[in-house]
Amino acid sequence: MPDDPTLGEVMRRLEDVRQDLKEDFRELGTRLDGKVSMERYQLEQLARDEAIRQIVERVKGIEESRQQEADQKVQADQRAAERRAADRRLIFTAIVAPVLMLLLTVYLSTQGAAA
Repeated sequence: MPDDPTLGEVMRRLEDVRQDLKEDFRELGTRLDGKVSMERYQLEQLARDEAIRQIVERVKGIEESRQQEADQKVQADQRAAERRAADRRLIFTAIVAPVLMLLLTVYLSTQGAAA
């Protein structure tokens, strides 16, 4: 029976196993301390989702605001073009038409005087 370990050797081996287990549990505790609880993870996810939603809303608001500004600019340009067209018609009726009438009158009076 020389292959059987002695009581002292069994004790040393058990002490080594116990020491290894203590180290493993200490390492496991350290690793678990670095982990986040599921509740905290979900809260962080909700906070992140809310922040993203707010950013998306702000971006949409900015895009709508820019679109409104672009629409207002187009409308202002159209009104300006309509004003220029109205001004041209006014100039024609206020200046050109009376001048043409004056020329026609002068022409007719010279034709009448010549006859």
